[in-house]
Order: sequence, then structure tokens, then C-alpha cells
Amino acid sequence: MNGADSLCDTLLANDIDVCFANPGTSEMHFVAALDRKPRMRCVLGLFEGVVTGAADGYARMAGKPAATLLHLGPGLGNALANLHNAKRARTPMVNVVGDHATYHVQYDAPLTSDVEAVARPMSHWVGRIEDAASLSARAGEAIRVARRAPGNIATLILPADAAWTDLPDGAPAPAAVPLEGPKAPDAQAIRAAADAIRSGQTTLLLLGGTALHGRALAAAGRIAHATGVRLACETSNRRVERGITRTPLPRLPYPVDMAVAFLRDVRHLVLIGASRPVAFFAYPGKPSLMAPEGCGIQSMASVEHDLDHALEWLAEELGIASDAPQIQGPVLDSSDIPQSGRLTSAAVNRIVAHLLPEHAIVCDESITQGRELSTFGMSARPHDWLQLTGGAIGIGLPMAAGAAIACPERKVVTLQADGSGMYTVQALWTQAREQLDCVTVVYANRTYATLHGEMKNVGVQQMGENARRMLDLDNPSLDWVHLARGMGVEAVRVETVEDFTRALRGAFGRKGPYLIEALI
Repeated sequence: MNGADSLCDTLLANDIDVCFANPGTSEMHFVAALDRKPRMRCVLGLFEGVVTGAADGYARMAGKPAATLLHLGPGLGNALANLHNAKRARTPMVNVVGDHATYHVQYDAPLTSDVEAVARPMSHWVGRIEDAASLSARAGEAIRVARRAPGNIATLILPADAAWTDLPDGAPAPAAVPLEGPKAPDAQAIRAAADAIRSGQTTLLLLGGTALHGRALAAAGRIAHATGVRLACETSNRRVERGITRTPLPRLPYPVDMAVAFLRDVRHLVLIGASRPVAFFAYPGKPSLMAPEGCGIQSMASVEHDLDHALEWLAEELGIASDAPQIQGPVLDSSDIPQSGRLTSAAVNRIVAHLLPEHAIVCDESITQGRELSTFGMSARPHDWLQLTGGAIGIGLPMAAGAAIACPERKVVTLQADGSGMYTVQALWTQAREQLDCVTVVYANRTYATLHGEMKNVGVQQMGENARRMLDLDNPSLDWVHLARGMGVEAVRVETVEDFTRALRGAFGRKGPYLIEALI
């Protein structure tokens, strides 16, 4: 057994059995070791941002980390945008980054770089393997960090000679690493939150992390029903359980003015797995902090805490029974579903919410055009909603691939802005190769619509030719049907409500990857 075998066995001993990969020469011994481990599912991405985006989507739904395999510093650099998103989501992930053999680094070969420096900004933990003998223990350390609640990015640097060197006699066998659970909630913080709710002043519970699904979300629904306290989720979330049978959670708006208005009357803001709300960007004459002056902000529990326990404890503190009713979400009026006419983003959003299959997984990178979905989704059939968490566009298509590998029995629906979709369009090839049950709806407005809005937000009311050429996606226009078909995914372009409805029904009624380019 060599070091690469030891690393594979350590991953498998800790139930890490999927590896998203884009390897190079320095990783070939690890690739050979993976080839000897049939338990490990290896998934190729044609760009490193696809690799890390898919590992993010996988872990969000599987509840455990995947491994990634990346080629030296430049390969890791290509992966950083979606590692940023994963770090913001607190997604568990173990990155294996190959490096030159230890004795070769001194010669400054063309691909030599400071891998630690590249990894550190987008990782919670970075470790370098010194030799084959220490590999399993170092890998165990990375796994322990990655799985520590609520999840972390661990990056393990693997020199080529550590991978190919045989283990010394008597080296310990790879072993499972003890799982570290979340922190226990604080009694004083629970009582303070209860006091805020009892105060009679407008109180809002802002939820994030694991408070957005399972027992925690159900407890929040009981609390809201019994006390009238307001609930909301953060603007960007790792995973939210949504749909007609789930506790409805309004989403804190992205635009500053709307967020300020949303929070204007709040006197007590209780954070449960959430951070205090801040603007994504600074704008002239607009605030950075969204809560009003005089609003008391208290953290009842952070993402590191056991949020199931925290919210159930809060309900108990308020005297609410475990079988008390929950608040109910709105019902989508069927008369609001468009039946004919020119296709618009509003029509796409309503039709998707109306037709969404039960227990679907929605990977949302619709950006500007899909903002209504946060409302309509509360009326849809029960589903999971995965969002762009760090603001680095290019997550939608690879996140869907990872989610589909984690949950092969469920339909995965990607709501994809056309501009950001081009960042990681190669993920369509992975969806085709793995025959993943992914339906992609591309909002083809052929522009960076959100940036047009941002120009106005910073005070620019009229744009000239240079600005338009940097913000519009025309001349030539993107052809998503040909792009998808070129990567093995069947696709269709639609321009009317009737054609979109027909195409979406057909896509939901079949298996395998399918793309709908919706001209809006």
C-alpha cells in the first residue's frame, strides 16, 4: 500500500465515497489508487469550478462531505469562486490538491506555486502532507474539521512523492474519525429571546443554517403560530425546506431599500443560525446595516449550535406544546397561472412553482429574474431550495449535478440566469455523462440584468455604448440549445407561455438531463 491508497482508504473509512475531480500529472498516483477502490464514485468536471460547485451541492443534500481532486495551485485557483460560495454556506468538503514532489519544488518548475496561499482565503483549514507515513493521520484531521458542525472547507495538499511512496511496515490502518456534534444552546440566550417575543413589541426571528429545515423549522412554525412573532430567512441560504406543508419563511430582500422597509418596524431582531443583515454592497447615501436604529439585535444561537434543540427549547420556554399547530403558507391561486401569451420571467416563475414535482430539489441561480420564486415557492409542492450563498456566480449548474448525485431518486430543477450560467456551462457535460435527472430552465434575457440595476443603484441613470457592451449578452446572442446539445443534453427554446408549459411538463415527466431556454 502506498500513500495514495492510504488516503483513499481513510476517506472511505469516514463515509466519503464520492470524489469530484479534475486531476493532472501530480495526482496520477491518487487516480490509480481511486481506480483500485470500486466503492468510490469518481465524477469528472471539465473545469475546476464545476468540481467544487458539484461537491457543494452534493454535501448540501447528502449531509456529508465529498472529496475533490484538484491539480496544483492553478487548478485550485480555478476552483476558488465556488469554494467561496461553499465556505459561505458552511458546506463540508475535503479538497485534495496535488503538488510537486517535495524534492522537485526547489527547481521552480512552471506549475510551482504557493498552494497554501491560494487555498487559505477559501478554506477553514489547510494542511500539507509531509510523507506517506503521516498521510492517513493528516487526512483524518482534514475530515474531522470538514465534518465539524455545521461544516467546513478543509484543503489537504498532497505532494506527489507522498502519494507514490510505500507505507512503512507497521503503519496504522486508516480509521474512522470521531464526529464532533454541534454546540449546546445557551439557556440565557434562549430566555432572552423568549423575553423579546413576550415584550409585545414587533419581534422577528431571522433564521439561517440548519434552522431552515427539519425539526427546527417545524418548531419555528409552532412558535410563530402561537405568539404571532414574525419569521424570515436570510437572503442567501444553504438549504431551505419549502412548500405548502412547510413553515413559510419570507426571504430578506436583496435590494437595500426593500430590506430596510422589510425590517423598518422591527424592535427585536433575534438571530438563529443567521448573521445580522448587511447590504451586499455599499451604495452612496444608503445604509450598510439593514436593521433600524434602536432595534435590539441578539444572537440566540449561531450556526455552530444545535438549532433543532435551540428552537424546540425556545418553544418549551414559551409554553408551546410539541404538537401545537404551525403557521400555514399561502395558497397559489390557479387563476394567477398564465395560460397563454408572450413568455416573461413572471410567467416562468409562476408556472415552475405550479408544476414543480413533489420533493424536487431547486438549485436557484436565477438572480434578478427569479426573485418572485421566494414567494411562489411557499405555495408549491414540498421541495428543497438551494441558493447562491456567497454571491460568486456560476454555482447553479454544478450545484445541480452534485445534488442529483446525492439524491438520485429526486428531480433536480436548476433555475439559471443566462450570464452566470456561462461561468460553468461545462457542468452540462457532467450531467449528460452521469445521466443525472436534472431539468435546467435558462432565463434568457441576454443581459446581466442585475448589473443594469446596480448601475442605477450607484447613481448612473444613463449608460453609453461602452457600459452597454459590458452588461449585455448580445451581438452575438447566446444559443443555449446548441450549447446544451454540444455537451450531450437535449434542449429546446421556447418563447410563449404555451410552449414553456408544454416543455416543462415534458421535462418533469422524463428522466435524464434536459434544458429549456426560456426567451424572456
